[in-house]
Amino acid sequence: MKVIVVKNAAEGGKQGFQVFKDALANGAKVFGLATGSTPISTYDEITSSDLDFSHVTSVNLDEYVGLGPDHPQSYNYFMHEHFFNKKPFANSYLPDGLNKDAEAETKRYDKVIADNPIDLGILGLGRNGHIGFNEPGTPFDSTTHQVKLTESTIAANARFFDNEEEVPKYAYSMGIGSILKDKQILLEAYGEEKADAVKGMIEGPVTPDLPASSLQNHDKVIVVIDEAAASKLSKKY
Repeated sequence: MKVIVVKNAAEGGKQGFQVFKDALANGAKVFGLATGSTPISTYDEITSSDLDFSHVTSVNLDEYVGLGPDHPQSYNYFMHEHFFNKKPFANSYLPDGLNKDAEAETKRYDKVIADNPIDLGILGLGRNGHIGFNEPGTPFDSTTHQVKLTESTIAANARFFDNEEEVPKYAYSMGIGSILKDKQILLEAYGEEKADAVKGMIEGPVTPDLPASSLQNHDKVIVVIDEAAASKLSKKY
C-alpha cells in the first residue's frame, strides 16, 4: 500500500489525476469509478485536461435503488455532471436503480464486471470504513448486492434531499470481493472525520468490521489522504 499525504483535496486531485494519466498511458482499458464529494477534485483535474477516454470503458461502484438516471441525486446523474458530459467513455456501466428485481440486477452487474475486468478503480472512504456501500460486516468475498443503508448513511445523505424521508433506503453496490479484483486501486480520503477510518484501513487489523481494511490484502493500492485524514497514523508518510 503506497500512501501519499497531501495538504488538501485540491492537491490530492492532482495526485489522482496523475494515477489516471499513468494508467491510460500503460494501456488501461477499464476504469472503476466512484461518486460522492471525495473524487470530485480528481475528476475536475481530468475533465480540464486533454486525457481521452473515448476508447475505454467505465464501470461504476454503486447506485441508489429507486432513482433513475434523470434524478439529480442519482449517481448516474452525478457521473454525467462531473465526468461523462466532458469526458465520454466508449461504454459506461452503472447499476440500474429502477430495476426492482434485486436478484436479476445484481446478476446482470456481476456479468458486466466479469466481462470488463477493471484496470484501475477509484474509491472513497466512509467514516465507518465503508467502501462503495459495503458497510461494516460485509463479507470480503461479496459480489454485487443490494444493501440496506444504515441510519448513519441515510442521515449523512439527507443533506442532498429536501428531507430525510426522500433519501433512498437501499442501494446496489459492487461487493468487496469484486473491488479486490481491480488490478490497481486508488483510494482518496480527506478531512479529520476520516482519520479513524484511515488509521484502521492502513494500520489496523484486517477485519470485516472495517471494510476498507480489506485493501491490505491487495498488492497494488495507492492511498491519497490529506494531513487531517492522516493525523492519527502512527507512522509518517
